[in-house]
Amino acid sequence: MIFQAEVRIELKPGVIDAEGETIHKSLKLLSYPVVNVNTVKVYVITLEADSSEDAKKEIDGACRRLLANPVIQNYSIHIENA
Repeated sequence: MIFQAEVRIELKPGVIDAEGETIHKSLKLLSYPVVNVNTVKVYVITLEADSSEDAKKEIDGACRRLLANPVIQNYSIHIENA
């Protein structure tokens, strides 16, 4: 079966989000009433697997090995049929 995975990767609490801070400052300079900006990476991955559980295991492995840095980032995975 073909599945589509959406992976959200964000910084853990307490880790400085330099890109988010830069965007926050720029938006404030442009007079937008912004309180905070956090950056999040989203990957949409299509893959083949026998079940949604197998697809989630494959994507979890990809997150651990390549997509996320578990020291400073959290990730979440959402799987659905493609």
